[in-house]
Amino acid sequence: MPVSLLDFLAGGLIQASWGQLLIYLLVVTQLTIFSVTLYLHRSQAHRAVDFHPVLAHFFRFWSWLTTSMITREWAAIHRKHHAKCETEEDPHSPMFKGIDTVMWRGVELYRAARGEREDIEKYGKGCPDDWIERHLYTPHATFGPTLMLMISFALFGFAGVAVWAIQMLWIPFWAAGVVNGLGHWWGYRNFETTDTATNLTPWGFWIGGEELHNNHHAFPSSAKFALRKWEFDIGWFAIKGLEKVGLAKVLRVAPTLDVRPNIAMPDGETLKALLAIRFQAMTDYYRSVTLPALREAKFKLPRQLRHGLADGGRWLDDDKRAKLQAWVAERPKMATLADFRARLAQVLDDRSHDAQATLARLQAWCNEAEASGIQALQAFSARLKGYALAPARAA
Repeated sequence: MPVSLLDFLAGGLIQASWGQLLIYLLVVTQLTIFSVTLYLHRSQAHRAVDFHPVLAHFFRFWSWLTTSMITREWAAIHRKHHAKCETEEDPHSPMFKGIDTVMWRGVELYRAARGEREDIEKYGKGCPDDWIERHLYTPHATFGPTLMLMISFALFGFAGVAVWAIQMLWIPFWAAGVVNGLGHWWGYRNFETTDTATNLTPWGFWIGGEELHNNHHAFPSSAKFALRKWEFDIGWFAIKGLEKVGLAKVLRVAPTLDVRPNIAMPDGETLKALLAIRFQAMTDYYRSVTLPALREAKFKLPRQLRHGLADGGRWLDDDKRAKLQAWVAERPKMATLADFRARLAQVLDDRSHDAQATLARLQAWCNEAEASGIQALQAFSARLKGYALAPARAA
């Protein structure tokens, strides 16, 4: 039976119920989330997973249709975020832009970053540059959402316009706002990374696993974001499902730590492991050395200052940093542990190509730690010497 004009305007060709509209909205918005986290983020920006060409192009098409984002620009901006994280050059750091700005005006920050064409050229290498990219997706980026609006109106009438509006707000709010904003401002941390990245929740369902942001910053090239037994990454679940049917190939996941017993001195295996999992090593130091000493001091240090002990006060303002330094200076044992932490961080952050020199510094650090007379520090050093990377296995 033909649909009247009034019925078409009200409900489009489908004449869907509100329940059916809600299901459609959830499907298309989550499909957009998957296009971002699986294709733009894990595949293009970090090269952690490859997808079958047909599936990869579908993700690229869907991103163009529902967000107008260009693959090379998105990947470049995200790579710059990692390269310049928590500095004035970071495209969207709450530390410098402010949490309100990143949370509610993330799209403006993204647009500003798109205008930095030298950065796009520098960080956007290796992304698609085929005929359709040059002649459709890039020069006519805004036509994608316009086409999506026409499709939504044809299917659902004016209700489809409301659905489309929510679609257009979905990625700007959840990705540009929540992940880039709250993901560097609030949550828990598995790893003491050199930025402020946090995990928003251990169960990454709603925004494709991007909730596990601290894990991602600790191991950016890992296709899997869930790194603890109790964590779940729905994006990884999707990747493994696609891999089983031959549509995905996992290239890299986070390395797993192995601890060898009775290693007398750090060796090449130790150094290789530490450079791969340096954030985990610094986290281990804080939890097994610093925290026990803090409890032993029987002083309730304010939460922010306590976190400053984990990262050397990197993110404290001048006043709080001075208070922390004064508190540490008054306690010789804490001062010693803070000094050992800073020196270990320097060794692990060494970017020189002289592995032997770095290894010698690590060995000297372990020798001094074991001569310190501090039991927790000695135990940590003994464990550290046995660090190695576990053999790769199927995740």
